[in-house]
Amino acid sequence: MKISNGRSSRGGRRTSAAVALGAVLALTATACGDDGSGGSGEEGSGKGKIVFWDNNGGVRTDIWKEIIADFEKANPDIKVQYVPVAATEVQSKYDTAVQGGGLPDVGGVGAAMLAGVAAQDALEPLEGRLAKSSLNGKLNEGMVESVKVAGGSDEHLYTIPTSANNGTLYYRTDLFKKAGLDEPSTWEKFYEAADKLTNAKKNEFGYTIRGGAGSIAQALDAMYGQSGITSFWDAGGEKTTVNDPKNVQALEKYAALYKKDTPAADLNNDFTKMVAQWDSGTIGMLNHNLGSYQDHVKALGADKFRGIPQPTGPGGKRVQVSNPVDGLGLFKSSKNKEAAWKFIEFAVSHESNSKWNESAGAIPSNKEAAKDAWISKAEPTKLAAAALNDGSTTIVQLPYYLPDWNTISKADNEPDFQKVLLGKMSAKDFLDTMAEQLNKAQAEWKQQKG
Repeated sequence: MKISNGRSSRGGRRTSAAVALGAVLALTATACGDDGSGGSGEEGSGKGKIVFWDNNGGVRTDIWKEIIADFEKANPDIKVQYVPVAATEVQSKYDTAVQGGGLPDVGGVGAAMLAGVAAQDALEPLEGRLAKSSLNGKLNEGMVESVKVAGGSDEHLYTIPTSANNGTLYYRTDLFKKAGLDEPSTWEKFYEAADKLTNAKKNEFGYTIRGGAGSIAQALDAMYGQSGITSFWDAGGEKTTVNDPKNVQALEKYAALYKKDTPAADLNNDFTKMVAQWDSGTIGMLNHNLGSYQDHVKALGADKFRGIPQPTGPGGKRVQVSNPVDGLGLFKSSKNKEAAWKFIEFAVSHESNSKWNESAGAIPSNKEAAKDAWISKAEPTKLAAAALNDGSTTIVQLPYYLPDWNTISKADNEPDFQKVLLGKMSAKDFLDTMAEQLNKAQAEWKQQKG
C-alpha cells in the first residue's frame, strides 16, 4: 500500500463505502469466467481450471504451491492457477476486480477486509456448503463465529476460517541475558528493556516500531494493552474508546520510543522490513504475530529468541486487540463453484490445514490439526493458544464488520501516525480524528442494519 502525505484520501473514502453498503453493481465483462457483476455464476462440472488468489503472496507462496500440488494429485481433473497477491495490495485488487471484472474462483479473504468484499455481493454464502461438508463440526467454533460477525451478517458465513494469528512479543533472549534483564512480560519491563538495550552509536536498539503499512493495528494493541480498556465501543455501542484519555496517554508513551529506542528507519517499516531488520540486526524486541516465527528460527536459531503473548498491564491482566482470522472465500461469479469448493475443503482439511499453519506458525482452524505434535514444539503458538484459553487474556474485538474499517485503519490514518512519530501531530489529535471517522462509520452501519 502506498502511503500518501496528506488527507486527500478521506474525501473519497465514502465512495467505496457507499458501494460496499448496497449499491447494485452492473459491470462489464473483462475476464474469462467473471463478468464482475457479483452474479450467481455456475456450479460447473467440478473439473477444469480454477483461479486462486493468495492474500499474502510471496510470504506463503511455497506452502501454497505444495498444498496445490497435493490437491491436484488427489483431483487430477482440476488445475489450480495460483496468483500471489501482496498483503498490502490485496484489498485494492479485490475492489478493482469487483468493479471491473477478473475475480478469482477462490481467494484468501480474512476478517479485516471481509465486510467490504461481502457487502458488494461478491462472495458466495458458505454455511449451506459447510453443513454438508466433511469439514462440518471440525472447525474451531470461535473462529467460525469471528468471521461470521466480521462479515456483517447474522446468518451468512462468507469465508471458511483457516487460521488465527495472534499478536506476539518476540525478544532476543541472548541480549536480555547479557544485559541482566527480565523477560518483558509486563509493559513496565518492556519499556525498561527498550531503553536499556539501546545504544544508538553502536546501532543497537531495544525495539523496532512499525511506522509504515499496517502500523495502526500494532499501535492499537499497544494502547489497549497498557490502558486495560476492554471494549472498542462505549456501553451504547455508538462511541469508540480509541480516544479515551487512558489510550491517548498510552499512545504518547509508545510513540515516544521512536528514534529514542528504535532505528530512525522504522518510520517506513511495513512487516517485511521490520521482520528482516530484527532478524539481521541487534534489536531487542519486535511486535508482530505468529506468522513470522519460522523466519526468526531460520535467521537466529530457536535458542536466541522467544515469542510470548503481549505484556500484561494494569492489575496483571493482559488485554490484546483481535488479530483478524484468515479464511478462504468462494466468489459468486465463479463458473466452476463445485471445483472451487473442493479446493477450499481440501485446503482446510486436517493434513493441509496443519501443514499450512505449521509453516506460518499460526493456530489452525481445523480442530484435528490443532492437536498435532508440532504445536507443542512451536512455543509462541503454544503460548498464544494457552493465553486465549486459560482466561488470562481479554480480547478487544476490532470492528471488522464495518465496510470502512480497512480504509480507516490503513490509508486514512497511517500517514498521520507517521506524523505522531515525528512529533508533528499530537496523539490526542490523531486519536480524535480516528474516533470521529469510526463513530460516523458505526452510525452508518447501524442505520443500514436497522
